[in-house]
Amino acid sequence: MTQDSQQIFLDPAIRDWVLIPIMLVMVLVGVLRHYATQLLTSVPKGNFKGVRESAALMRARTLRSPAGSVLTYEAFQARVRYLAAAFEKGTYLKNPNASATPANPMSDPAGMEAMMEMLKKNMAMIVPQTLIMSWITFFFSGFVLIKLPFPLTLRFKAMLQRGIETADMDVTWVSSLSWYFLNLFGLRSIFTLILGQDNAAGTDMNQMNMMGGMMPGQGATQPMQQPAEVLNMFKSEKEFLELAQWESALKGVEIRVLEMYGVREPTISLTEKKRL
Repeated sequence: MTQDSQQIFLDPAIRDWVLIPIMLVMVLVGVLRHYATQLLTSVPKGNFKGVRESAALMRARTLRSPAGSVLTYEAFQARVRYLAAAFEKGTYLKNPNASATPANPMSDPAGMEAMMEMLKKNMAMIVPQTLIMSWITFFFSGFVLIKLPFPLTLRFKAMLQRGIETADMDVTWVSSLSWYFLNLFGLRSIFTLILGQDNAAGTDMNQMNMMGGMMPGQGATQPMQQPAEVLNMFKSEKEFLELAQWESALKGVEIRVLEMYGVREPTISLTEKKRL
């Protein structure tokens, strides 16, 4: 039997008792997982020293950026000298006794808290999916559920027909286990519509992106960074500050204003320039 003439007639009960229930169960489990993750996620504790450490780096980078040109030369140099001296002394370090030897992350309360949050999110993601996969494998193993309305190459056969060892079946037929994986990676839009954009019930790929929690801003130090790494960042920032060049934002402002209003710069002769 060729694939072009291959016909399989499915019982409508498969649609009502296998296809739709698997999709509904995965949607409901995703919603429950979202709220369970919110309950398991603890409120982050205030870390003043860590915020102060990150803000110092952001302040230095802002100072040597074009935003520093709004300051006068004296104010710019005063800030450069102050921050360079603070970075040299380690004034803004969260742990002033940072050494070259990496500290044990298990002894750091912030590191332990971050590891626990990651463990909770991993458990909230892995346990429900393992139970659903076991349920489908036990009750619906070997079921053929739907046929895709478009042709595919044979490379998709292993992905769409998991649990069915039939070499002659058309690649467009989808097994129950493959239907689980298609829902696992394809329900992102449904969860976004139900729970909003920032939800914890996305696909596994979304969960991997959300493991770290809030993404650190520019210049922010990550919770698991070692004190010695932050110390090296401070020393590098000190060198960048010492090499920073200042240029006033008011340089050539008259010409820019004239060009803004469409007025040409007046021509001044060499004699008038010498007299001025």
